[in-house]
Amino acid sequence: MSQSTHIPTRPVVPPPPRRRFAVLAVAAATFSVVTTEMLPVGLLTSLGSGLHVSDGTAGLAVTLPGLVAALAALLLPVAMRRADRRTVLALLMAVLAAANVISALAPVFAVLLVARVLVGVCIGGVWAIAAGLGVRLVRAEGAGRATAVIFSGIAVASVLGVPAGTLLGELAGWRWGFAALAVLALAVAGLLVTVLPRLPADQGVRLGAFPALLRIGGLRAGLLAVTLLVTGHFAAYTYIRPVLERVPGIGAGLISGLLLAYGTAGIAGNFAGGAVAARDPRRALLAISAGLAAVVLLMVPAGASLAASVALLVAWGLAYGGVSVSAQNWVMAAAPHAREAASALFAGVFNVAIALGAFAGGRVADSRGAGAVLWLGGGLAGLALVAVACARGAATTKGDRPRGRTRISP
Repeated sequence: MSQSTHIPTRPVVPPPPRRRFAVLAVAAATFSVVTTEMLPVGLLTSLGSGLHVSDGTAGLAVTLPGLVAALAALLLPVAMRRADRRTVLALLMAVLAAANVISALAPVFAVLLVARVLVGVCIGGVWAIAAGLGVRLVRAEGAGRATAVIFSGIAVASVLGVPAGTLLGELAGWRWGFAALAVLALAVAGLLVTVLPRLPADQGVRLGAFPALLRIGGLRAGLLAVTLLVTGHFAAYTYIRPVLERVPGIGAGLISGLLLAYGTAGIAGNFAGGAVAARDPRRALLAISAGLAAVVLLMVPAGASLAASVALLVAWGLAYGGVSVSAQNWVMAAAPHAREAASALFAGVFNVAIALGAFAGGRVADSRGAGAVLWLGGGLAGLALVAVACARGAATTKGDRPRGRTRISP
């Protein structure tokens, strides 16, 4: 059976003065959801203490939204396939604000988890839509850079969002970190309504499109590499605070600074990875997988040295910063005829990997200690390197501009 998908030949592009602001508004949305998703990483110790749960259990605040986001990424584009994408993004930001208010007021851990379910819906929905908007908001020649800017919300969240939330949590209590994000989400909702053009549904996404996409060998290879890389990263990074707390000479204030350095390197990695991936996604993911595996594994013996730990953490940010944009380029190149469906599938797989990594890391951290998560994370990144190296027929991004109607066939 084949899945037929219509490809619009003239995407909606805003007038020149508004293109940059439109792209930045979408980047602000990705920044908001990623900051909300990852804030428990910076507040893990204080959050667990405040709600009387262990570090491993507190990690469920990252695991649960990842699982929900995976489902939302697949189902929301189907449920809202005719809705204007500007309206959907603004509504998701409003829901995100409500979820952060509930988190800030949560009296027990169970209530916090309910709020994190709503966060997961927002994460999945935003990424399923936002990941492929670069090609609709700017001219074709600027699509690669626009995609990198949208994905830079991930790295900027690491630079500004998570460290700022961590610092606020240390100064005023972890609840104020979530309260601040509620205000931010409402502001971004207003920005999206103001600067985005109308964005009618680009391609009608149906559930049947996903099994059809998985028959594409290059897409399967890319999704496997993403699963291994992201699972490995979050197995280790979710518990980076307990890992860093074991390094001699590191205090709570210095950890916030190190997370800032990590995120700054991630921004550089995002644009460097995006520049390479715009030409050759496979080469970009090969370099990223090798770098991530080496850095995370080297963090184990470097734990006795402050200088070595700092240098490796910065290198970790540089390597991981390019994962999302490089993988998105791979996915778009492998399935240019079904960009929104492929983006939804990518977002679903990505968030399953986040949840799986945080969960696996939590079990390892509770049973074998925080340092053991580095072995798990580095090992999975090594497997991703093997998967990318063995991939055959992975698409490149040159010249894959479809016309008319395209069929995804077995």
